[in-house]
Amino acid sequence: MIRAIRQFTVTVLDYDEALAFYVGTLGFVCIEDTDLGDGKRWVRVAPSAEGGVAILLARAVTPGQAATVGQQAGGRVFVFLETDDLERDYALLAARGVRFVRPPAEEPYGKVAVFEDLYGNPFDLIEPPR
Repeated sequence: MIRAIRQFTVTVLDYDEALAFYVGTLGFVCIEDTDLGDGKRWVRVAPSAEGGVAILLARAVTPGQAATVGQQAGGRVFVFLETDDLERDYALLAARGVRFVRPPAEEPYGKVAVFEDLYGNPFDLIEPPR
């Protein structure tokens, strides 16, 4: 029986610029960066090194793959990130240059703000109700 999601893929244009955003700007951890030869790498990042779901950063190499960069979910929110302090993380990420397309707001499911990754994929940053 399937019990968990361990990782999912985000197509990117360049491994190093994606790492700079996810690790340098968002503060994620690079879990793995393995050279597979011929310019291909196995690059995984996650909010924490303690487990959970990881993102595999996969460089687009075909026109079809390149068309998905920034459009992973067709313009809908693609990833939902949970925080214990939305205002703190919103201020920190905004100061680091993260582009928020929706400022913090109260919703029935908690406080939420929406930002885009470096390619335009929308992310929800959510502080669940206590």
